[in-house]
Amino acid sequence: MERAVKAALEGKCIVYPTSTQPALGCIPNSDSLDLLFSLKGRLSDQPVSLGVANIEQARELVQVPEVAMEILSDFPLGSLTLLLEANAPLDSRLGGNMVAVRVMSHPSAVALLEETGPLTATSANVSGQIPVDDCDEAAELLSRFGEEIEFVYGVCEGGLPSTLISWDYSYGPSDMSEIEVIREGIVGKEEILEWSKSRT
Repeated sequence: MERAVKAALEGKCIVYPTSTQPALGCIPNSDSLDLLFSLKGRLSDQPVSLGVANIEQARELVQVPEVAMEILSDFPLGSLTLLLEANAPLDSRLGGNMVAVRVMSHPSAVALLEETGPLTATSANVSGQIPVDDCDEAAELLSRFGEEIEFVYGVCEGGLPSTLISWDYSYGPSDMSEIEVIREGIVGKEEILEWSKSRT
């Protein structure tokens, strides 16, 4: 863990476990994102999400409306990624004005993020390739494209990723009942829509 924290704070990419798949993490600055997108072979117009240790850490970067707090409390921690309005525009590779944020549940991820602050949480694989479940293996595969990548030990459950959702902000922060499921994942679209209907 210490080596991974040090590497992340130095601006390097690291691999860490989540409740679904290993994540490729870097601090959200331009140089680190350059490295991450190069490692993944990812197009710059495809933003990546950020992982946080808790909702208070998220507030440093994004607006967290009451409806976001409600849905996070009603679904398993780590199962949702929320598209939220940035406090100030971020790098376009993080979404610019709208940033996808995931509150992590894996104990090792939480411990890591408490030390580093928010890190990217994109899957730890080359774009287009199937992710592996073991962080050690994921780091080794990515290291073939450059220098050795530090990692936090862990084998993830695998399977579906987190479910990415957004709200229609035209309603204003006090009444955002219109939920859009951008990417269906571990939580099904129907579950999200039923939850939304139950609030009205």
